[in-house]
Amino acid sequence: MTEPADHPFVRAVKPLIDAMGGQMVAPDQAQGDDVVLTWEGQDRVAVRLPHLSESLDHILAELQRRHGMPLAELDRKTKQSVVRILESRGAFSVRHGVETVAGALGVSRFTVYNYLNRENAAKDAD
Repeated sequence: MTEPADHPFVRAVKPLIDAMGGQMVAPDQAQGDDVVLTWEGQDRVAVRLPHLSESLDHILAELQRRHGMPLAELDRKTKQSVVRILESRGAFSVRHGVETVAGALGVSRFTVYNYLNRENAAKDAD
């Protein structure tokens, strides 16, 4: 990347880019769907966004880091919380999202659907 990685703007956006699973590239190497970020009138960094399926894997990895253990080792209440977070982030709109989440949580697809149905029933009751 031609832009110094230690530029304050690049350092500032790096945690966000990492959290969403993006990749930083030099602005002059930006391709079709890359997003070029400009600061003080100069292109500073281009962000290559991940494919949706890669995003789900990245979100799961981030949740695992956040909890400090494999998601499959979480208690039931925490797993339900993880499913709520994933639903709010659109994880179940991705093809095979339920299967991927179920595998990460160490539960069946049926259990994930139960968590989702329980959450939706609670929303409808409010």
